[in-house]
Amino acid sequence: MPAILTFVLALVALAVLVLATPGVRRALITGRVFRIYRKVLPTMSDTEREALEAGTVWWEGELFRGKPDWSKLHAYPAPKLTPEEQSFLDNECNEACRLVDDWKVSHEDYDMTQEAWQYIKDKGFLGMIIPKRYGGLEFSAFAHSQVVTRLSTRSSALAVSVMVPNSLGPAELLLHYGTEEQKNHYLPRLAKGLEIPAFALTSPWAGSDAASIPDVGIVCKGMWQGKEVVGMRVTWDKRYITLGPVCTILGLAFHLYDPDGLLGDKKHIGITCALVPWDTPGVETRRRLFPLNAMFMNGPTRGRDVFMPLDFIIGGPAMAGHGWRMLMECLAAGRSISLPSSNTGMAQVTARTVGAYARVRSQFKMAIGRFEGVEEALGRIGGNTWLNDAVRRMTAGAIDLGEKPSVVSAIAKYHVTERARQIVNDGMDVIGGKGICLGPSNFLGRAYQQVPIGITVEGANILTRSLILFGQGAIRCHPFVLHEMQAAKNPDVARGLVDFDRAISAHVAFVVRNGVRAFVAGLSGARTLAAPAGAAPETRRYYQQLSRFSAAFAFLADVSMLTLGGALKRREKLSARLGDILAMLYLASAALKRYEDEGRPASDAAFMHWAVQDSLFRAQQAFDGVLANFPGRALPNLLRRVLFPFGAACAAPADRLGRDIAKAMIEPSATRDRLTALVHLPQNEHEPVGTLEAALIATIDAEPIDAKIRTAMKNGALHDNPQANVRDLAEAAFAAGLVTPAEHALLRRRDALRDVVVHVDDFDMAFGHARQTSPAPAPLQRAAA
Repeated sequence: MPAILTFVLALVALAVLVLATPGVRRALITGRVFRIYRKVLPTMSDTEREALEAGTVWWEGELFRGKPDWSKLHAYPAPKLTPEEQSFLDNECNEACRLVDDWKVSHEDYDMTQEAWQYIKDKGFLGMIIPKRYGGLEFSAFAHSQVVTRLSTRSSALAVSVMVPNSLGPAELLLHYGTEEQKNHYLPRLAKGLEIPAFALTSPWAGSDAASIPDVGIVCKGMWQGKEVVGMRVTWDKRYITLGPVCTILGLAFHLYDPDGLLGDKKHIGITCALVPWDTPGVETRRRLFPLNAMFMNGPTRGRDVFMPLDFIIGGPAMAGHGWRMLMECLAAGRSISLPSSNTGMAQVTARTVGAYARVRSQFKMAIGRFEGVEEALGRIGGNTWLNDAVRRMTAGAIDLGEKPSVVSAIAKYHVTERARQIVNDGMDVIGGKGICLGPSNFLGRAYQQVPIGITVEGANILTRSLILFGQGAIRCHPFVLHEMQAAKNPDVARGLVDFDRAISAHVAFVVRNGVRAFVAGLSGARTLAAPAGAAPETRRYYQQLSRFSAAFAFLADVSMLTLGGALKRREKLSARLGDILAMLYLASAALKRYEDEGRPASDAAFMHWAVQDSLFRAQQAFDGVLANFPGRALPNLLRRVLFPFGAACAAPADRLGRDIAKAMIEPSATRDRLTALVHLPQNEHEPVGTLEAALIATIDAEPIDAKIRTAMKNGALHDNPQANVRDLAEAAFAAGLVTPAEHALLRRRDALRDVVVHVDDFDMAFGHARQTSPAPAPLQRAAA
């Protein structure tokens, strides 16, 4: 027996010696792995490499480590507005909203009024990201997000017209890559609204595969302003270009070729970005698309053999071929703000209006918001709205910290738009027939129509979920995978082996640690994991569960990559579910971060609990989906026993949370105001949202009087009185002496406002007959003037 023990100890000592000695380890183990890895690793194009390496890794990297440092999350400063930014939000934004009537925009004029266009130009809305030295507002990313969110509660045309010039487009590209001459010329003009920008990337034949655009520029000589110069003849056909129909300066992405070697030896220079004035001969921009009754300007642009000088390239000739890197590095910032903000605005206005409607509208002598079925929908609306805003805030804050988080921006875009779709769908279910009949008094119909736009643009959601969240995240956020790939591709094989050995050795230890950590946490229900110091007592278990899920995710991700290798990219359903786990961990982090940043308000606790529990439950479902569909039987069964030894760890939010949220949504309170803080509230009872606000107050004021009348009716009052119906009850009660004149006046005001709220617009039989078959070109000319 001692001999056997000695032999085992000797083997262990030998294994430790081999693993601890880099030279021996490389010779016996990692060198062989390195050679195999180099052979099986697929080739990577320059565009693929630039896409992977673009941007920065932020909090998602912590979640991928398996052991998030929660003190880092708490240390990120809460985004705040400066006094100047707050004043702009309170004044200029509200005035811009006042100038826009969404029914007229979307049904009568097909465009904002000239007054509204001129206002947003004059007040600097189109130059929020441009520094003050160029005449811009130089607002923070958070301020940009706040502005877009508020404008989105009024009109998509208004919000998008402001959003696009401040996200991915000429201004941002010029700021980062433009020549001084380009900056000095264009940025002041963009800041003052003298130029309207658009950026043309999407091709009908490439869609979301932007690297495959067929648009081509050929370096050649040609005449420009009376002189022969070296320039480009560019041919393109783009669509879905927002502000394209009214732009005066068109950003354009295309592949640049130099067949005659006028610029050097390289024939295919690469994707290039140029700025092209709209009136350059051969440029076609003045046609528009009609995206689901959303009247923001969007359309195609085309050009054939359009000659332009090399100076049109953003950054000048030196930046020819660098367009893809420019786009990838700037995309994260724009995508982190634009759609998360606009869809959060849509969510907030839905929560505000549907909550009020559910209190004003009654059935069976009770406000519909108190029915459990409606309460369930209101709970989802409120919980998802609060969570969307948490994600929006945290992600915009990352941009202000100097981050360009490509994976986080994709998470925010995908999940905020998907939850906004759920919010609006739930809202439509609550308001019923009111929602399905369009007209000036419908406060939700246009949002319902336009929800698919956010789902589709800036990376269609199906592709984002299937290919980016984990496909890009697994490489970009993992602490070792990208280093291993770079080492394997190193032309200096000896140096590559050393780097690979270091990375793969650390990777193996990383996998073992996370596997053990996840298993022990599973056995203890995560109670062995520490919550961050100073965490609120009501959130400690959430931090523990998130840490457990982080370790389980990191371990499962590594096992999946090791087992499936390159095939994981083609197993899009598995990849998507892994991405779901990472995304849910991020959403839960944002919810906890918001709760801490806002001082742990007790009245908001239900929203926080709902948001975190929903995120954890969805993460649990995603884990189950991966394991249930993992190839083979033995390995997924083993993984399930390691990660979830006692079965599912999390449940869906309890009904009581939804009840508390619904209650907060159907009555005026500071909680309701915080939930919907960015909704534009017209000071006018003749507008749909203004009417709802007034009707909510009047309804609550009248409820004690209603209760008194019901009691009297139970005791036999108004028996057989034909006026004792929901419409005429106030008059019957007053005539019978059941209410005082003052109470009667309150009931009459409530009834008048209620009748406006439940009113559905109707139209003459000739409605729509005189409309043109296509929008008139006049708005395009007016907006660009």
